[in-house]
Amino acid sequence: MKAVIQRVNSASVEVDGTISGSIERGLMLLIGITHEDTADDISYLVEKTVNMRIFPAEDGDSGFDRSVIDIGGALLLVSQFTLYASTRKGRRPGFTDAAPPEVSEPMFQQLIEAFQSTGVPVETGIFGAMMSVKLENSGPVTILLDTAERNAPRRG
Repeated sequence: MKAVIQRVNSASVEVDGTISGSIERGLMLLIGITHEDTADDISYLVEKTVNMRIFPAEDGDSGFDRSVIDIGGALLLVSQFTLYASTRKGRRPGFTDAAPPEVSEPMFQQLIEAFQSTGVPVETGIFGAMMSVKLENSGPVTILLDTAERNAPRRG
């Protein structure tokens, strides 16, 4: 599972002219799901995301001291299979590494439920829809998280 995590002042998702999800201060996540993802990937991603210290301290220091839980922020989750695009050959990306909708949609729903169980407010886009995503990135702070790398050594 891959996530692009963006610290935002605000973010929203619109489908067919209707806003399906909207948050103020918090994190917007673009989520890609692959064939090998399991419940362990969901648990890791949720725990890592809600506890990641990427917000500044209350005194306005620019450090990374507080989590989305600490600031009382919210999450906006958007499914995005294109995070598993392969560009090794040719000019058109391939998406064979992305899980098909019959696999990824139930897993995305499990991910939503896991985030909701943390008590952090969660908004979402609409799975499989053509979405217009708007955000005001704060910082900017953008973190790439790949659950497949969780057991890899930090160096080497």
